[in-house]
Amino acid sequence: MSRLLTDQEITRQLAALPGWRRDGDAMVASFEAPDFPAAVQLIVEAGGEAEQMGHHPDVDLRWKLTHWRLSTHSAGGLTPLDVELAHRISLAAVRLGAQAVEST
Repeated sequence: MSRLLTDQEITRQLAALPGWRRDGDAMVASFEAPDFPAAVQLIVEAGGEAEQMGHHPDVDLRWKLTHWRLSTHSAGGLTPLDVELAHRISLAAVRLGAQAVEST
């Protein structure tokens, strides 16, 4: 099991992840893709990364908008796995032309 991050570590990590914010024991972000196929592709690419890591996000697709929620349920909060997956999701978003938008 991965170790829980401290509040200070979470704050520092989020500073390096534009568009991501803390929501309780999770990290959340939303990305708006150029179109529906690009939004689906973002989920496919991020899903492949998540599968490689054995760490799976909660994701919601609404037309060209994807909402992401990361938390290590087995650890009861945020761990380095969540930070790493957030970076991978963000990189895939950039490759596909998706922009971080304020999540609700």
